Amino acid sequence: MLKGQKGITLVALVITIVVLIILAGISISMVLGQNGLFNKAKQGRENYAAAANQEQSDFTNVEKYIDDKGWE
Repeated sequence: MLKGQKGITLVALVITIVVLIILAGISISMVLGQNGLFNKAKQGRENYAAAANQEQSDFTNVEKYIDDKGWE
């Protein structure tokens, strides 16, 4: 080997690639997994829709109650 020669060794390059693959796998799992971001967003959308429907139903019931009592 030449003294003073600098550069990346093949081992360092392979280790870097393996670490990046592991990080990519973890990231993909966090986004697409069973408890991933997409599933949490879908569940949040469903919860929001259910709450909006319940709120609309409550408003309708209150309006009906007011109309029945003759309050205006």
